[in-house]
Amino acid sequence: MAQEVDGTHGTTVLSVVIPMYNEEEALPALVNRLRPVLDGLGVGYEVVAVDDGSRDRTAALLAAFRLGWPELRVIGLRRNSGHQAALTAGLDRAAGAYVVSLDADCQDPPEKIPEMLALAREQGLDVVYGVRADRSSDSAFKRWTAGGYYRLLRRLAGPSVPAHAGDFRLLSRAAVDALKALPDQQRVYRLLVPWLGFPSGQVRYERELRSAGRTKYPLGRMILLAADSITGFSAAPLRLATWLGGGAFVVCLGLLVYTLTGYALGHTVPGWTSLLTAVVFIGAVQLVCVGLLGEYVARIYTAVQNRPSYYVGHDTADGAGEQPSAPRPVPRSRTRAEP
Repeated sequence: MAQEVDGTHGTTVLSVVIPMYNEEEALPALVNRLRPVLDGLGVGYEVVAVDDGSRDRTAALLAAFRLGWPELRVIGLRRNSGHQAALTAGLDRAAGAYVVSLDADCQDPPEKIPEMLALAREQGLDVVYGVRADRSSDSAFKRWTAGGYYRLLRRLAGPSVPAHAGDFRLLSRAAVDALKALPDQQRVYRLLVPWLGFPSGQVRYERELRSAGRTKYPLGRMILLAADSITGFSAAPLRLATWLGGGAFVVCLGLLVYTLTGYALGHTVPGWTSLLTAVVFIGAVQLVCVGLLGEYVARIYTAVQNRPSYYVGHDTADGAGEQPSAPRPVPRSRTRAEP
């Protein structure tokens, strides 16, 4: 259970971790909305802005804002490592007793942070999810794909995964430390956080339009996120090979009957149909199975390499230079790498 920890980590009660990549257009609106909210809390806080190798003026703007906002802490990654890796860098270095993860586009309202913190303190919660009240502002295609994605998450990680909850959440120090101890290389926090099983609550909100700039999660990246979610939390795709083989066998039996009928009626070139059936169906099943195996082998390969998911170029809190993330510990009971 979460504890009242105002003095646990010095004077830093709350850390707000914000991964950023090419967000120069959205930064002014974010600062104008976020700072009054945090200043009004009356507790010690820090804003951990993780610059994920931006190629625009994001780093320069952060440096300028920091001159008048001492609570703003900037962590610059050496290269673009991806949203989840940048979020990991912020969680690894956040000092607060509670940590809120927030995107820079202001679609998830910073004004909900006080409600999240109050709920966690009052009810002793370790996790408070920001949950969208509705998706009426999305296109029909986006609503359909999002609904399918969250149904998939609940099948993989259990019913504890809240529907329509993204990366806008509050975590206690105990939850953050538990996440840091996990050995996962490719992290999907939408699944990892519910999987931990900490006491949780929800704060509902209306998601707004992006304040400026372009989305960093187009369809292609959403597909990759879904693929990481599946392969990181389930071996079901590997069992799909068995089902595909059985299904292909049944289809081939049906085609065999069709082939023999056609041959008996003299409507085919001898051997053509059977050859085509064998090549198309057996070849397709083999390619699908090899592809699925390749996904899991790639995860094993990544785990064996044990490369850090990010490299920190600088951290304004301590003037740190080039620092890799700490390697994820692997439990001694494991005899081989797991996906």
